[in-house]
Amino acid sequence: MNKIIIYSNETCPYCKQIKEGLTKDNIVFESRITNEHEEEWKNVITLTGIPSVPTILYEDEYFVPGRDFRSHPHLVEILKSYKKSGFPSDKIISEQLKTLNYNIQSAFGRTNQLLTQIENKLKIEDNEHKSTS
Repeated sequence: MNKIIIYSNETCPYCKQIKEGLTKDNIVFESRITNEHEEEWKNVITLTGIPSVPTILYEDEYFVPGRDFRSHPHLVEILKSYKKSGFPSDKIISEQLKTLNYNIQSAFGRTNQLLTQIENKLKIEDNEHKSTS
């Protein structure tokens, strides 16, 4: 496995858990404490848009907790099965934007359905309340 860099904070329990898990799995990594590498960390935040630790750099890709992995086992699975894409970066970005757009539309659609259900339930309850008054 190629070089892995973990951006973390000394007081972050999740960072500690991820590092301990990787060490237990014999996965070698370099730890970079964010306040000791401030300028580099600021650049990572600018790139990803998410100031969350532990952020992992592997194969020139950033993996952010919550966005890209949910737990130590999930991260290990991603790292071990990682394969660099053969597609040009503009094609990857285009496809990812289409997927993001689809996911946003789906989420708004589900939210609209739930709000409509709530609104209908409130109307029924309001009508029942008026008829018993």
